[in-house]
Amino acid sequence: MNRIKNYEELKTRILSWIQNYVSDNNIKALVVGVSGGIDSAVVSTLCAETGLPTYVLSMPLLSSADNDRLSDDYTKKLESKYNNVTRIRIELSSVYDKFIHSLNWWTNDNKYTKNQLANANTKSRLRMVTLYQVAGTVGGIVVGTGNKVEDYGVGFYTKYGDGGVDVAPIADLYKTEVWELGKYLGVDQRIIDAQPTDGLWGDGRTDEDQLGVSYFTLEEAMEYGTGPGVEILAKFNSQNKHKMLPIPTFKL
Repeated sequence: MNRIKNYEELKTRILSWIQNYVSDNNIKALVVGVSGGIDSAVVSTLCAETGLPTYVLSMPLLSSADNDRLSDDYTKKLESKYNNVTRIRIELSSVYDKFIHSLNWWTNDNKYTKNQLANANTKSRLRMVTLYQVAGTVGGIVVGTGNKVEDYGVGFYTKYGDGGVDVAPIADLYKTEVWELGKYLGVDQRIIDAQPTDGLWGDGRTDEDQLGVSYFTLEEAMEYGTGPGVEILAKFNSQNKHKMLPIPTFKL
């Protein structure tokens, strides 16, 4: 799915949108986590291109060697190319291990650490806490890296994890459009070619493994309501609706 006719114009519009938001809200810096995937590579590059102080974080957490290498290499590339970029690497594996060990010690039966989905979400939330710690220190905001399919189609993100952000500059772009924007911005070809993955599981599963269909198929379902992804889109959208709606609140 590619609705974009001019990627230079798109880039300019996104940069202006970020810059105006920063100016209107008296913000001093941009903070973004770089995972080694295309979405975070595009967002971190856009942040760097704004000219605003930008902090790019590599946060390995029991990560695969490939993802860690791509994240590390790309943050180094950004810091060397842009004078306004500061690279920060924070190793979170030991923090996560200590947290999980503490729960195991408390229950004696691993009751609260047996659920692998809960564990994966905890990893994402530790990264969110890290981003906000840095943002709070430098007077910045956390810039989201979710795309349209993930944020508004299937809810493929962790609530209060990678879904915990202040602004979302690419959340109206389909994954295909993010890839094309990445090519235009000169993102590392290894990142463009890499299979999308959230990197939260120990078995190397990809996004497509988890969703059951490709992003291209889900894009067709979202845009036109056709194709084999319609039922899968509806299923995930329904079960993850709680992430995408305001918190239910009892009112007097």
